[in-house]
Amino acid sequence: MRGSRRLLNIPPPIIRPIQCLFCIRFLLVSLLTLSWNPRSRAWAFTLQMGLLKVGVPQTWDKSKKNLNYVREAGVRQFISTYNRVKDLKGDELVWGDEIEYGIFVLDHENKRVRISLRAKEIMDKLNQNEQVHIHESEGCNWVPEYGAWMVEATPSRPYTGYSTDLLRVERNMRLRRKRILSVLKPDEIAPTVAVFPLLGAMGDDGSVPAVPVGGPVTESDYIGDGIINPHPRFGTLSANIRKRRGEKVNIRVPLFHDVNTPEYKDLPFTPVANCCGEEKMLLWRFGKGDLSREKYGDGFVIVGCSNSAKEFDDHGDPVTLKKWLVNVECQGCKGLFYRSAPGVIVADADWPRNGDIVVGSKIPDVPGWIRLQNGYYLPMYSDEVQITFLHQVAPETHSKNEQSQALGSATPQFRPSVGNVDTIPDLKDALETAVKTSLCPQEAQMFNVRPAIHMDAMAFGMGCCCLQITFQAQDVDESRFIYDQLAVMAPIMMALTASTPVLKGRLADTDCRWGIISESVDDRTPAERGRKGGPGPDLLIAGKGQRRLYKSRYDSISTYIYQGASCEENHMNNRILNMYNDIPVPIDEEKYHQLREAGIDPALSQHIAHIFVRDPLVIFDGAVEEVDDETQTEHFESIQSTNWQTVRWKPPPPRSGPNDPHIGWRTEFRSMEIQLTDFENAAFTTFITLLTRVILTFDLNLYIPLSRVDANMQRAHGRNAAAKGKFFFRRHLAPLEEGDEGFEEEYASMFSRAANGKMPTVNSGTNLTSFDRLESNQSYDSTVSEKRRVAPHASGGAEENSFEEMTMAEIMTGKGDYFPGLIPLIYAYLDHIQCDSVTMERMTKYLDFIEKRATGQLLTPATWIRKFIRNHEDYKFDSVVTDSIAYDLLIACKEIGEGKRESPDLLGDIKIRPISAADAYTRKLESKRVNNEQILSLLRRYSERKTFAETNSATV
Repeated sequence: MRGSRRLLNIPPPIIRPIQCLFCIRFLLVSLLTLSWNPRSRAWAFTLQMGLLKVGVPQTWDKSKKNLNYVREAGVRQFISTYNRVKDLKGDELVWGDEIEYGIFVLDHENKRVRISLRAKEIMDKLNQNEQVHIHESEGCNWVPEYGAWMVEATPSRPYTGYSTDLLRVERNMRLRRKRILSVLKPDEIAPTVAVFPLLGAMGDDGSVPAVPVGGPVTESDYIGDGIINPHPRFGTLSANIRKRRGEKVNIRVPLFHDVNTPEYKDLPFTPVANCCGEEKMLLWRFGKGDLSREKYGDGFVIVGCSNSAKEFDDHGDPVTLKKWLVNVECQGCKGLFYRSAPGVIVADADWPRNGDIVVGSKIPDVPGWIRLQNGYYLPMYSDEVQITFLHQVAPETHSKNEQSQALGSATPQFRPSVGNVDTIPDLKDALETAVKTSLCPQEAQMFNVRPAIHMDAMAFGMGCCCLQITFQAQDVDESRFIYDQLAVMAPIMMALTASTPVLKGRLADTDCRWGIISESVDDRTPAERGRKGGPGPDLLIAGKGQRRLYKSRYDSISTYIYQGASCEENHMNNRILNMYNDIPVPIDEEKYHQLREAGIDPALSQHIAHIFVRDPLVIFDGAVEEVDDETQTEHFESIQSTNWQTVRWKPPPPRSGPNDPHIGWRTEFRSMEIQLTDFENAAFTTFITLLTRVILTFDLNLYIPLSRVDANMQRAHGRNAAAKGKFFFRRHLAPLEEGDEGFEEEYASMFSRAANGKMPTVNSGTNLTSFDRLESNQSYDSTVSEKRRVAPHASGGAEENSFEEMTMAEIMTGKGDYFPGLIPLIYAYLDHIQCDSVTMERMTKYLDFIEKRATGQLLTPATWIRKFIRNHEDYKFDSVVTDSIAYDLLIACKEIGEGKRESPDLLGDIKIRPISAADAYTRKLESKRVNNEQILSLLRRYSERKTFAETNSATV
């Protein structure tokens, strides 16, 4: 959900469970609508605050004068909200999913397909129908999206924390599909595809009605402003991104190299055909293409290789924290005191001594200072710049500070293979070795040039559809821990659900949408992107437009947010304890210290200060200083909701009165791609939901360094990454029980012990009184487990905190005796809660399907779409998707989604029960008399029908 509700961060259907079904519906829909008419018992859907704000958005030049106020007020609003609700505990698990639909028009005579700009009309009709059928136990909420051809839908009431509600997911998704079909014209379709394959490839003839290319909002060479949702918020958002950046957005995706692709035939140079080797993948390093653009123009992009195992910036440098040797060369000097801020000394006893190694990065805003991984600061040299205090050293150098080692300050270890237990190389050393042994020529290792699909407007990214899920946690602690764990899963699930291989009428050499959206909303100035020669400082925008920002505002996360706790001295709680934060985190230093002074812990302060390095993108007249910082969060949300990261952490929104719904601490999982069928979407939705329960109930730990999460994110975009790629993943999800290092010493986890027949003693008298409830292991009034508290510290031995490259099959089904696999863990959890047989049967179908996709037995939608195109009779093997190909492709996608076409490559032996618009709404049991002629006609029709069993055999 990128437009409308997402921009204001209006929460999906998440409320405290209530026995009264009508009350649940009322509370839920009140999140998305404004008013309720008690006389008519009808909902009044309006585009007011809470859905799309009514008002006049300011131009960029006018809003610039208010940017600083909004940023400062946003932090004040967060502090006020946090202090008001930080102690909320005991909220039940309630959750919801979001699916986005594109609406297309078929021209059967000419075999063409175009986008239909009727989304608002369709949405209004759907919402009117929901009002009429509010008595039904299942319903839908329909909200606008960025594109004028797009609609988003959620369930009208949340799913609860009971296993039977897992069955509601697919049922409600099917209902949404039926209802949107019921309001389409005969020539319109709404398949659940990630992107319209011809967007930007048809000039003025790209939509119904047609709109001219270009316009003052986007200034695009490919699409017209008229395809953007007409609400002024969306146009303003698009224009302000372009104006803040100083130019149009620049999206360049590697073009698929087919036999006759003309761009590869006419190159003035010959790209290395197989630079990365047979076992490795080319990587599109989205968001880092300025160098290739400067050298080769808009038609090319530089790609990398997965065997480098690194993330690189435009110059090929690794974007990770650096190591610094403390060496204060002066009479009687033994080291450096920590600083809580530049110039503010902290009298901690474990200050870094000469010879110690610290980890951190330079502060662009404050020259001469290093911000450490633990949130403290150190000066690089003396005030007179005569004595150097810190010296950058090689990444394999290790710290000798015993206190730091107790907190696991050494970078968690990378294991290249299972059998190699004699040596455990340092992470960075392993990565450097991988680069040295690359199969590419030295000059081509980092700069592998490929022709690109060029796009230049926000619509190319925000016009993509996806699948997202939001969970309500028991309390703030649980919401933050789940945020971190799901961040690790984000690239894994994106690869497994990949469905975006076609862009602007061309086959791409990538399979996922994420990087496209990332570049489509990249509002960073040249200086923020690390380029030289751009405009000078602008005093009105964040960081004066000069602060180095390594990522677009739509990207993977840059910091874990779970603080955990330390059993060491109390002063440790003044530090960021998460040792897996190994990439630079640009922050607003002033905001960070403001948050710390307000009592916010270091990890959360860093997260908020990080998202506030961005500017608000849309400000409305009359809603600047008029907003009450103590009771409203509009300014906080204006920045929070336009930091589109793979996971989003959501504080409870303010309540304007005692009758407003209670909404707790939430975590939103945002990386998954939309699937062609409701069966697939439901399978992945329930999988992630169950995985969160597994992590909490079994007290598991998925942490790996964030640099490896970013590397996984790049790998996940690769063509057929789910079947052919490898991803970094933690080896041991639970603490080791024997040994600690793996150096000629046995080690074991509870999983390896179980695999080898050494089962722990189980109390057979345990009574599960909650039956099939989706529980975590903590009741609301219990303390957090010690395992969870120390998980961010990486405090165990090197083996315990190690990670390695795994295939998707290994991640899902297991590897060796030490890693059980996520699917077996979910089965174990379902057995643990004594899941009812009906739900278990359905979950088994879902998990079997996911296992087959993970093992390559079934195709991802991206691979299936690529195969469909390359097998089409009109395809010339030139990477071009023609009108007729797109027409047939979308009809096939529609028919598969509606159960009218089987697809063994996608679904195996699963057959989708046909979906009909006639079943969109329940029918009243009428008693009005009919005449004899009508009765006879009905009987004749009935006698000619197939039996229900014949029609619905072997379908799901």
